[in-house]
Amino acid sequence: MFRTAFSIAAICTAVAAFTPRSQPHALSRGLRKNSATGGGTIMMAGNVGIYFSTMSGNTERIAGFIGEAIGVEPKEIDECSADAISALDVVFVGAPTWNTGADTERSGTSMDTWLYDTLPKVDMKGKTVALFGCGDSVGYSGNFCDSLGELHDCFTERGATIKGSWSLEDYMHYESKAVRDDKFVGLVCDEQNQMDLSEERVTTWISQLKGEGVEL
Repeated sequence: MFRTAFSIAAICTAVAAFTPRSQPHALSRGLRKNSATGGGTIMMAGNVGIYFSTMSGNTERIAGFIGEAIGVEPKEIDECSADAISALDVVFVGAPTWNTGADTERSGTSMDTWLYDTLPKVDMKGKTVALFGCGDSVGYSGNFCDSLGELHDCFTERGATIKGSWSLEDYMHYESKAVRDDKFVGLVCDEQNQMDLSEERVTTWISQLKGEGVEL
């Protein structure tokens, strides 16, 4: 009896040792979900990137929602070299809240250096860019998410195609430099006053981008 129980325990231990373990942190290793095969994981093709800069962590939180939605790991903008962005077809770029009052280079983060030192080295023709950012539509209602307007201009100057314009409705601002043709140039989130809406807004925005023909 003892010998039989010992043998069964030994077999179970051996099987466990050679059974592949699940990988709960797949996104952190650069994997993406494969909806075509029932939600399994495959190696990222490398043609979609999410980059952001943040002052308080709000933009990083939104980048995280986007990353979960499309199965791509967000990274800080200073990790995006000219060669790295040149290899991408679709680029999500998230800006922090900028409020210094200057017309350009206003964030006090690595985004300033990247926009004016790294981006000018890249030919963005044929690439799709989706912009997102955070702002305070109450405290800074006169320059809500202005940063996205600057990003829009910098990327279009390099030849990028901007996708994912966003409705002005349901915010409490009265002016923003991020508006073109009566829409925001990208997704805007108000983490100060409307944090509970952010994740749903990301989900809706991703669906909108896919409807605009962006392959994610």
